[in-house]
Amino acid sequence: MIISRAIFSGSSRDISERCGKRLPEFAFIGRSNVGKSSLINSLCRQGKLAHTSSTPGKTRLVNHFLINENWYLVDLPGYGYARISKSIRKELDKMIRGYINESPELVNLFVLMDSRHPVQPVDLRFLIELGEAQIPFAIIYTKSDKLGAEALKNRVEENCKLLQEYWEELPPVFISSSETGYGRDEILDYIEKLINEYKK
Repeated sequence: MIISRAIFSGSSRDISERCGKRLPEFAFIGRSNVGKSSLINSLCRQGKLAHTSSTPGKTRLVNHFLINENWYLVDLPGYGYARISKSIRKELDKMIRGYINESPELVNLFVLMDSRHPVQPVDLRFLIELGEAQIPFAIIYTKSDKLGAEALKNRVEENCKLLQEYWEELPPVFISSSETGYGRDEILDYIEKLINEYKK
């Protein structure tokens, strides 16, 4: 897939507030500081499409970006960020789950995990919730350029081994780097494949 146009379409707190057309939606989520905004900018090849910050937890709304006038890329708030108040955390959790569970146009949720670390308990809990709710998802390992090839291979294999204790068949897994663009084409080709299936 070639992205020729990517524009910010609006933000919302509730599914009823979404603006624009009803089109296939592909959402991105992960723990704070996992590199979500950088990955979105890399996928769209626009350095400032999604706001990046050295301070984690800046995404506080559900942000929609219209891609090629054909589908939405949805930037969700991060989960598992402890350095916010309980009330804000509760509000964000409600916003995230409201979108994930109630959006009829959600085709796939991409869950981002830092390739340098083992699966964290908060990640595992979130993935199990998705499985129980039958939400289609794929895993994207970010920051792959920060590890050597052998260390990266071992980390992904160890994580997959852990997840296989909970899933007979693992969801699709992608390896990415916002710095080098690695994995970009594979992720976009997967989205294109799902869009074609969605429209059948």
